[in-house]
Amino acid sequence: MSRQCARSDRSLDEYKPTPALQQNQRHTFMPPSSPARFEVITSEQSFAALDGSWDELVRTMIRPSPFLLHSWLLEWWRHFGHGAQLAVHVAYREGRLVGAVPLFVRLRLGLQIAEFLGSRESALADVLLAEGEEPSIALHLMDRIRGLVDLVDLFGLHAQSRLTVALGARVQHIERVEAPVLDLAGGWQTAYRRRMTSKSRSLHRRRKRQLAELGTVDLAIARTELDLRRALEEAFRLHSLRWRGRPDHSSFGTPTGQAFHRAALKSLTKDNIARIATLNLDGRAIAFHYYFVFCDRMYVHRLAFDPAFARYSPGLICTLAAVEAAAAEGVHRVEFLGGGERYKLELADHLEPLYQSLGLARTPVARAFVMASVASIKAKLRLKRSSTFFRFYYTGLAAARGVATSLLNRDELSSASTSSGGDETR
Repeated sequence: MSRQCARSDRSLDEYKPTPALQQNQRHTFMPPSSPARFEVITSEQSFAALDGSWDELVRTMIRPSPFLLHSWLLEWWRHFGHGAQLAVHVAYREGRLVGAVPLFVRLRLGLQIAEFLGSRESALADVLLAEGEEPSIALHLMDRIRGLVDLVDLFGLHAQSRLTVALGARVQHIERVEAPVLDLAGGWQTAYRRRMTSKSRSLHRRRKRQLAELGTVDLAIARTELDLRRALEEAFRLHSLRWRGRPDHSSFGTPTGQAFHRAALKSLTKDNIARIATLNLDGRAIAFHYYFVFCDRMYVHRLAFDPAFARYSPGLICTLAAVEAAAAEGVHRVEFLGGGERYKLELADHLEPLYQSLGLARTPVARAFVMASVASIKAKLRLKRSSTFFRFYYTGLAAARGVATSLLNRDELSSASTSSGGDETR
């Protein structure tokens, strides 16, 4: 299978997004030698059979996403797809897979709503097209999707994505996360000195000395399957400590989410994509940084630290070490993804936001649903910007949230133990 990725040696200016979502782009494609054939894959078995050709399309993306790799999506569906319908739209030309939109459909309030396969676990999702394939394939795929569902709710698109261009004003785009980006073309030390002031660099050195005064400090980068499995369990432990009593919107701390990550990690290890950096103090993990190295880029996935050592900034120290290690592997670009946390903004060169796109509504009820959803999302975003609400949400509700989380996880574990899936015991 070809391992060619989209060109990653472009300058920083070439990566900067245009201000608007609608933009003029030049496309180079080959005239079709035969008409395309379209299908909708609705069974796990049929989707699993695409393993050999799917990832070639992922590597040709404008911003190649490890969260769209076949093994990641397949494991996500196996763990989270209960009660939904698989709906992967694909295009073939002369028997070769040339286009795909990975979707699933859920029934919500009586409406059939299409979402990206992987949901919030699939950042940078987009339509997949073979190198040189005509962009009209994306339009054909979206037209077919529109005829089969009531509306689409697509999370994780970026401003330069093929689907953003193809959908245009037919959907409403809402900026959801800032998704900071760091350019490493000149190496880690160049980027570090460019982005960090001398005062910040001095603080980092002081934090390292303070940690060293407590005991023996070392950093381990897990790459092999055995090391990654061990590091992942430590990551679960640290994540639980860090988010105890705080709002955690990820699945990383749930029984189903942990089973998914164990299974997905096993597949990603085969392609040498997964890394977990662990900062240890006297042999005990106090911080981790879980990331992927894919197409000469680093993709930040999860990180956390032991709150007992918060004053020493172990999470930041681990993150800096992880980025340095990725740069040593030849990484040219860091995709921090997620929100604009302070440490990301200090390190990043610029933002390339991710959007949630809702629309293609077929009926008046669907259009009303889109309008209500957009209004609700915007209201929540305004609340998040309120410092008073932020303090109340993170501290005032901590006790009640801790009890509710324990009950939910207990119920989920009970449900998982009676299901047919056996991945949790392997």
